[in-house]
Amino acid sequence: DRCAGVEFDAITPNEKGNTLFFKDDHVWNGFTGPAQLSSLHFKELNGPINAAFRMHNTENPDDHDHIYLFQDDKVYSYFNQTLEEGYPKQIQEDFPGVPTHLDAAVECPKGECMADSVLFFKGQDVHVYDIATKAVKTKTWSHLPSCTSAFRWLEHYYCFHGQNFTRFHPVSGEVTGAYPKDARHYFMTCPNFGHGGNRKPLKCSDVKLNAATTDDGGRTYFFAGPIYMRVDTHRDGFHAFPITRAWKEVNDGVDAVFSYNSKIYLIKGNQVYIYKADAHFTLIEGYPKTVKEELGIEGTVDAAFVCPNENIAHIIQGKIMRDVDLTATPRVISRNFPLPLSDIDASLCGDDGIRLFKGSQFYYYESPRILAMGRIAPVASDITSALMGCED
Repeated sequence: DRCAGVEFDAITPNEKGNTLFFKDDHVWNGFTGPAQLSSLHFKELNGPINAAFRMHNTENPDDHDHIYLFQDDKVYSYFNQTLEEGYPKQIQEDFPGVPTHLDAAVECPKGECMADSVLFFKGQDVHVYDIATKAVKTKTWSHLPSCTSAFRWLEHYYCFHGQNFTRFHPVSGEVTGAYPKDARHYFMTCPNFGHGGNRKPLKCSDVKLNAATTDDGGRTYFFAGPIYMRVDTHRDGFHAFPITRAWKEVNDGVDAVFSYNSKIYLIKGNQVYIYKADAHFTLIEGYPKTVKEELGIEGTVDAAFVCPNENIAHIIQGKIMRDVDLTATPRVISRNFPLPLSDIDASLCGDDGIRLFKGSQFYYYESPRILAMGRIAPVASDITSALMGCED
């Protein structure tokens, strides 16, 4: 019973996005439900495993999303619960330079680490394995507890030890915040445990966004009040986090957000904060500045978007869309277009077109030109659970 407090042997998401928690010869599939024999899922496994991770290697589709399980000096590779041919292998054969009898392992995609990598834990040492070059760098993180399992969930990294966990930065190992925390409050559903004061699931009909954007790395974020949610990783689930966790200088929500040239622009009142959109967001020196100084615009901004591979910021104020050429210096409004809509909350432009969000609905346009020329608003569609994990 994991609600009695369990020290897990390994934790990994599977290819469907369900989280597997391993202990001895049992596994839990997901954050709720009873333990099952691990041999029901992985029939070649005998006995407990030491570590597990889900491969992130989009360059190699034959390996991407495979589940790797480590047992003493052997490694197993599974896809859809089927053991790949030639496995189990010696760890050295597949991951040269990585020790046997590991404590934990966790994948770290490029953008969160310098390159697509795996972090292997043994004692206080972390062996960072570069998937493409097979190079191993070893670091000692003596400030972290000895991790018996490690888990990446929605860009956050967790070291589990005993029944507790500690969140850490995958490159520096840095721990920020009050840790350790009891895993039963967060990673499973247990009576008398929980966090967030028994919040009811958000109904899709109650959604009201403040902003949305997709950055150059393909990460899509929705903002509402003081929280944000990443929605392109929906396979692994949805979870809201405080905006200050990713953009620590922006502490009271946002009015509009757009992404351009590997940067993300957060507009709040008459201020704009510009962050470098690397693995972690860093505020560019000299910011915030006023919206007038940065974009040549006065007044409150309702929504803003930049389409992929374009240089025009489309800024929505009331019933007007103002176009600002981001390659010009100084930046000024180049054109104004009346819109057939007002009170827009948020906007998002992707390869598949533009969505303008208003309350729990959105309006779809194929391109900025069609939006600028349109005199009659299209029929609104409802925000659904597929878009952001709310309840339909």
